[in-house]
Amino acid sequence: MTPNLPNALSGWREAPRIRPLNDRAPEAHGRYVLCWLQQALRAYDNPVIDAAIRLGNAMRRPVLVYHGLREDYPYASDRLHRFILGASRDLAAGCVARGLTFACHLDRAGRREKGLVHRLGAQAAAIVVEDQPSFVARWQAARVAARASVPVYAINAACLVPPALIGDDVQGRSGFLRRHEPERAAWAETEDEAPDMAPYAGPLPFRPDDLAEGEFAALIGALAIDHTVPVSPVFSAGRASAEERLTRLLTDVLPSYASARNDATRPDGASGLSPYLHFGVIGPREIMARIGTATAGAQHKKKFADELLGWREWFHFQARRLDAPERYDRVAGWARAKLADHATDPRPDSETLEAMLRGQTRDETWNACQRQFLIDGWMHNNLRMYWGKRIIAMTPDPEAAWAAACYLNDRLSLDGRDPSTYGNIAAMFGGSPSDRERPVYGRVATRGDGSTRRRDGGAAWLADAASRPAPQVSVPPVVPVDPYLTGRPTI
Repeated sequence: MTPNLPNALSGWREAPRIRPLNDRAPEAHGRYVLCWLQQALRAYDNPVIDAAIRLGNAMRRPVLVYHGLREDYPYASDRLHRFILGASRDLAAGCVARGLTFACHLDRAGRREKGLVHRLGAQAAAIVVEDQPSFVARWQAARVAARASVPVYAINAACLVPPALIGDDVQGRSGFLRRHEPERAAWAETEDEAPDMAPYAGPLPFRPDDLAEGEFAALIGALAIDHTVPVSPVFSAGRASAEERLTRLLTDVLPSYASARNDATRPDGASGLSPYLHFGVIGPREIMARIGTATAGAQHKKKFADELLGWREWFHFQARRLDAPERYDRVAGWARAKLADHATDPRPDSETLEAMLRGQTRDETWNACQRQFLIDGWMHNNLRMYWGKRIIAMTPDPEAAWAAACYLNDRLSLDGRDPSTYGNIAAMFGGSPSDRERPVYGRVATRGDGSTRRRDGGAAWLADAASRPAPQVSVPPVVPVDPYLTGRPTI
């Protein structure tokens, strides 16, 4: 078992998910166990909440679940804020149903709460956070743990199999799968913990928000965020929408998944669950449990499991071992070296940032891809491969290509800022060191659009997709530098 865990957690079946972030002793006079959520925004089948409940029961303290949303995270927009707040609203209702106190804070003018997590932690007996390897969650949790006077425990809630069980000596995906696949059955079921203590009703260092559905538009409209990126018309916020997507997966997508998954022209070719997975509205354990009851053929279930577990959890495992999964130096050294060799090659396919951002380049297929990001806030995975490969030819050099791909992904996509999407972008910058050498790409593999264009009706589908009316998003003069790679704002 993980060392330095209290008995309440060390004997728990979910203990392999837990990583102590400091070596502090619990505060005997703490008012509550603080459960701080950033992306695992679901009330049930949530190991972070369950760990907090186990600690609270052992310490005879209630659990306070806190979720806050600031204005100044990278690329904050109407699209992202609405999706997150919808998840937070349903998280609040679920926590109350479980007998837990939930507190939410929406950062805005007139309602600033500097250092709120630290102030909540100062009244806690212990703090439980989620163990997320990308975007803001990792470094924010580490910063809180460094300042806290009480123990802070990070719990993985994003993966079916706890990544710690795989070991640090695995190098490739095949080795990962050899260890991951035998563990899946053991983690297929869980039981939600029940609190012994009454909900916390004591004082808090701020006035929590009680966000009602009807208030969202007015609240979001007054925020200092990007209002040119609108709410997605396709991916509605909240738990009910995730459940509808899951039902659609079982009835419409899964029965032909193995053969249809690469066909972007088919509405039943993809589950569309990635935004809900990214924000933890739904977890892989629940999805796999429902897959097990579906009537689809075994080959379709196996292929879906390979995507959800074999690829998604491989990318999460990779991200845990990287200082910054969104940084260009994660790309294989041989690929970066060959791309660098061709960094000064002529680039006749160069495009401006405005043309790329708005899906108005000379490449119709690329525009069709980009407009899924721009309009829907999501892109079919088969299109993403073409989209990412072509960016290398559209930008001045390979590092600029990486920055542009991450920027477009993170600003527009509801599943951006994720270990999986960063892993996919890294794969787009790869191939085989034995491939023949080409201008611009070196030995990085290229990709054509034939898998879509040559399908029946594929050319017409691409033309329609590339001409969809799109929002006129604001265009910066250059691709912004991710502030989380150059400096960490205070929390």
